Amino acid sequence: MLKAQFQYFKNLDGLRFLCFLSVYSVHTFHVSNPEIKSNFFYRIIVDGLFTNGGLGVNFFFVLSGFLITYLLILEKQSSGSINIYHFWFKRVIRIWPLYFACVFFGFIIFPYIKNHLGQTVSESADPKLYMLFLGNFDILKNGWPDSTELGVLWSVSIEEQFYLVWPILLYLIPIKKYWMIFIVVIVVSLIFRSLNDTKLDYYYHTLSCISDMAVGGFGAWLIHVHKVKKLITDLSKSRIVFIYLFFIALFIFREQILNQFYFTRIIERLIISIFIILIILEQNYSANSFYKMGNFKWISKLGLTTYGMYMLHIIAFLIITTVLKMLKVYDNTYVLVFVGPALGLVLTIIMSKISFEFFEKPFLKLRKYIKN
Repeated sequence: MLKAQFQYFKNLDGLRFLCFLSVYSVHTFHVSNPEIKSNFFYRIIVDGLFTNGGLGVNFFFVLSGFLITYLLILEKQSSGSINIYHFWFKRVIRIWPLYFACVFFGFIIFPYIKNHLGQTVSESADPKLYMLFLGNFDILKNGWPDSTELGVLWSVSIEEQFYLVWPILLYLIPIKKYWMIFIVVIVVSLIFRSLNDTKLDYYYHTLSCISDMAVGGFGAWLIHVHKVKKLITDLSKSRIVFIYLFFIALFIFREQILNQFYFTRIIERLIISIFIILIILEQNYSANSFYKMGNFKWISKLGLTTYGMYMLHIIAFLIITTVLKMLKVYDNTYVLVFVGPALGLVLTIIMSKISFEFFEKPFLKLRKYIKN
């Protein structure tokens, strides 16, 4: 029978890169200069097109829930069980090396450079929480870190918390009853958000975000166990258009559509994650797709190193920003809106490629010690 580790979804790599670009747009277009903020091009790009770029993280969460659940179900179907330790080991060698390198940069290198430049270091982040993959709770407790590199690690913390618990649940419960796990997690998330209607809790608390993974897992289970696969395969072009147009509408008009009222704020993540999993399933299984991301070879190739891009893009942009300030062009609106982000993206891609080839890949070779 098929083994879980051989399952590959070629159309998801390109989606990963687009998700990264979405997050990148939020972090790199952020400025505090009121003159630049009032510029026409800045307002169109930032306040219009990319104001909800953070939805890229939602997409990453749903995607993780789908992939991890799909592979774990496949393993349980083929072998009758789930090797939790092997799962954890593979996650450790994939995530931990670069994660802890970024933690080291955030707590040691960043403040050293800042001191060297004569700037004041005012770090409020707790190293212990980041060492334990609880960075999202550090943000809830201490606010945004002084080191912007630490600020992007909160989502990795939530994913690691998910990876710790999820395989245990799927190991203990029969596949046919997995729907109970998904429903319970989603309901718990909805209850949490209904009792904690704040932006910080909504964006950074594990109990708020975990429903994204559950929806992704639900999609994987439905494809495996029920005849949903045929429904997705036979999706009409009109329904496919609706799925994508509605998600684009959410991406651009999220505030107006879902954040105006208490009830819609509570169910917002659920609605967004449902459309994300529909896009994932459509890309993987639909026979009537207008396009498949796997056909865009260069985008898909870039998608192979999005973990490195996500982890390193802040460092890359800090380098670009420093150079632009040294050249005394940092306050130019068009440099900030167009040149800076473009150069930062190129440097991010280069850094992620180098990181993957010379730092991450040696750890990945340790997978050979896992007996399948």
